[in-house]
Amino acid sequence: MNKYVKEFFHRGLIFAGFGPIVLGIIYCILSYTVRGFTLTGGETFVAIVSIYLLAFLQAGATVFNQIESWPVPKSLLCHFGVLYVAYVTCYLVNTWIPFNWSVILIFTAIFVLTFFVIWFIVYAIVKSTEKKLNRKI
Repeated sequence: MNKYVKEFFHRGLIFAGFGPIVLGIIYCILSYTVRGFTLTGGETFVAIVSIYLLAFLQAGATVFNQIESWPVPKSLLCHFGVLYVAYVTCYLVNTWIPFNWSVILIFTAIFVLTFFVIWFIVYAIVKSTEKKLNRKI
């Protein structure tokens, strides 16, 4: 098996459990702060499974940035694609956003903006650190 596929699964399995933990904390806070907030067993189950899968894919997708033989745009596009599909699917399955094309378009715009702002910040930090290390060498 390809070492990157193994790494994808390894990272995903390590961090996937954090998704349901965060979900549980959020639901706990909502149950104490939002009047009338309730969930059925089915809604809770779907939320836990989907958040587990979301966290798994999010952690696993970081491997795309480690494939040195890939150009940056390719790894960026793969990382973006996996995260976008995972988030949209999770949000739609849990009805956190309605299946309405205008809402999905707004979600997409926010996701794209957020993704690229975070990516640019991380890229700038890595480049800055790289320059500092090269000067020390």
